[in-house]
Amino acid sequence: MDDRIRLLPEETASLREWHRTVRDRHENDFAAAKELVCRLGAHYEGGVTEVGFWTPDVVEAGVPHDDVYLEVLTPTEPVEVFGDGRDQQTVGVRRDRVPIHREGEYHWAAIEGMRPGTRERFGSLYQLVYRRDGEWHTLQDPLAYSVPFGAFAPAELIDMEQLDRERSDRGYFEALGTDGEPIPTTEHEGLPRVDPATSMLEVHPGTATESGSLAGLTRRYERIAEAIRSGRELSAREHVHLGYDAIQLMPVEPITEHRETHDFWSVSGERTDPEGGETAELSVAQPELINWGYDIVIRAFSAPNPALLETGRPHELVDFIAACHGMPEPIRVVFDVALGHAEARAEELLSEPFIEGPGMYGLELDYQHPVVRAIVLELQRRKMDFGADGIRVDGAQDFTYYDPGADELRHDDAFLAEMDAVTQTVAGTEYRPWMIYEDGRPWPRGDWELASTYRELIEQHPHSFQWSPITFAHNKPALLTFWASKWWRVFEVADFGSNWVTGVANHDTLRRGTQQPLPKGWEEDPINPYLGEDGPEIIDEAYDQPSTNALLHCFLPGVPMDFLTANAHAPWSFVRDTDDEWNVKVVAEEDNFLDWHVPGELYEDDRFFGRLKGLGVDDRDDLDRFVHVLRDVGEATDWDLAAMAGTVTSLGTPIDGESVTPADLERFAAAWMADVTDFANLEHWLDGLDDDRAAFTHRVRRFRQDRPWLREDIDVDGGEVFDYVHPVDGTVVYYGYRESPGGEEGVLFVGNMEGPAATVHPTDLDERIPADGWAEAVVTPGTDASLSGLTLGNGEAVVWTRS
Repeated sequence: MDDRIRLLPEETASLREWHRTVRDRHENDFAAAKELVCRLGAHYEGGVTEVGFWTPDVVEAGVPHDDVYLEVLTPTEPVEVFGDGRDQQTVGVRRDRVPIHREGEYHWAAIEGMRPGTRERFGSLYQLVYRRDGEWHTLQDPLAYSVPFGAFAPAELIDMEQLDRERSDRGYFEALGTDGEPIPTTEHEGLPRVDPATSMLEVHPGTATESGSLAGLTRRYERIAEAIRSGRELSAREHVHLGYDAIQLMPVEPITEHRETHDFWSVSGERTDPEGGETAELSVAQPELINWGYDIVIRAFSAPNPALLETGRPHELVDFIAACHGMPEPIRVVFDVALGHAEARAEELLSEPFIEGPGMYGLELDYQHPVVRAIVLELQRRKMDFGADGIRVDGAQDFTYYDPGADELRHDDAFLAEMDAVTQTVAGTEYRPWMIYEDGRPWPRGDWELASTYRELIEQHPHSFQWSPITFAHNKPALLTFWASKWWRVFEVADFGSNWVTGVANHDTLRRGTQQPLPKGWEEDPINPYLGEDGPEIIDEAYDQPSTNALLHCFLPGVPMDFLTANAHAPWSFVRDTDDEWNVKVVAEEDNFLDWHVPGELYEDDRFFGRLKGLGVDDRDDLDRFVHVLRDVGEATDWDLAAMAGTVTSLGTPIDGESVTPADLERFAAAWMADVTDFANLEHWLDGLDDDRAAFTHRVRRFRQDRPWLREDIDVDGGEVFDYVHPVDGTVVYYGYRESPGGEEGVLFVGNMEGPAATVHPTDLDERIPADGWAEAVVTPGTDASLSGLTLGNGEAVVWTRS
């Protein structure tokens, strides 16, 4: 290892001169910031590392420029804590500090000797340090490409140019916009824009594979690709992944950590010489975090979440994308970008101007500040440059600012337009991604369910997509009358849903479904009893119902989206062990989870719930009663843990011990989160899927892939049909007829969406439906597809085609 880490004065002076030139060239602060932030962070090229930090707090505090340094921690031995089963490793490091030069609110340096991280080895870690009042303080890089030990640890220098050169899907990107492009694109303002997918699958990486890692997902898709190429008959566990040309990953960004239980790095040894050069010991652990992925801290959003990495290398994210692009039929990858808020601990990592104040999800960001605005856009660009084909903007309605003149919050549509304008460059090809917004404005206004059009951003950006009205969290298809009461929204999908992502199964809707009480009879909000005999059967069927799949994939416009967890008939719940204030509340609000997903025999299974059993909770029904009591007590005490502990002690608890303390409740919550996460891992459920059913749903999706014209709106005024059988008479039967644009093919759909078996005569349902020439195309297993008298039970459907 070259141990000479030193400042390069001439190159640093050139950086500062460039900074001044940029400032002088732009009259607009935001325009200047957009150019300046492109060189923030650490960039390695040809042995030289350029480093830049925006440091308004340091400057405002009056810290002298010669008391500010870049601290570099370079391992002197291999880092092996990832993937080898070790809980922790102590690594020797050399600790250097290099002067870093100030220019306005920024600090810049060009440095020789920093070691870049590669696929095979860890690189130098770095952070900004400064002395104030005789003490050392640290500032982490918000724009890092790698944070192997978590969002609160130093960044790692990565050779991003080498990563880009070595990616196995370079040809995929080099061909975009050419005659040989692997996926369709459309020219948009001089660049290829990735066209929308035909159908999409949402995936939670943390529970999708046994390893809960991006590398595990990569291996799975590589094995599936190998099976397809070999011609081997596919299994049910493979079918549920296929028939899609896009995958939307739930967020893969670094997330917040529990203050007390998460400690993944520390460095020992005093800083003796101001410019360092001493040796030290770095104690590190592979981050293990339970989370959906939305509790981001903004810092290092540009890096992959290390809790999803087996090797600690950001290359795993590129490898997964390359595996998708390398499928026999390429699959687009869509990133779920949650930049509309920050978790509360973000204020420990970000400069003060980032934070507007408290908000619904933690902290609101000040998007009106020109540098903050520019950095957030740069974070988006850097993350997408890992090779994503599309972007889903989470909670677009949450990007707001206060208008003092009107004394109200306004939607920052100008910022959303800036997000839309960000371009990607991978393998030398600049392109525009497929753009998707989740926007339910005027939510959270009281009348939002009626008032939301889900079209505001489509109208502003006609190439963009939004989540449809039947895709948002409040939709619960397990409720009786869902398909009758939601008809008006379903008809909107048919009428003008061509630019909607549509589906009833996703991370939000499935969780909301399991929060619904499971009534014991015909009560308020009754559950559809025709879906199944118990909670697991009902919830599995509601979110993976054959007639729903056929409706979405074989008939309705837009881009149908499914959730891999629902496809696998696996449990799902809201889980996170990263909140040191509200973990008990999170668990208590999942008090109906056991009714929906955990019958007694599964709780007794030795594979599951070992941590809870270790606390003395041996009986499933005792646990069920306890979490319901916990919720009632929490709501009554405003979630005061001390008061809750005293109350549940007096009421009785299955937890071992004579009395329950707040610490016991925290331990219970942590055990619940870990056990439920393990229980929800798809590896437990994939082999139990029905082969015929899985093959059917794959055929349904294949039908869509073969007919991309189905994405366009249904022309009810031009002879196409979409309606339901009147009167309902206890059963909701949807039906419809469509024609391909040139009239070469017709499609007829009939499906029992909810209710007991009903008999219809499909070609008699509407005079516009042709009477003959129909051939069966998609039929639910066990259904007799008779046109002269079609009897459909709950969830059954048939699709016919005619030339």
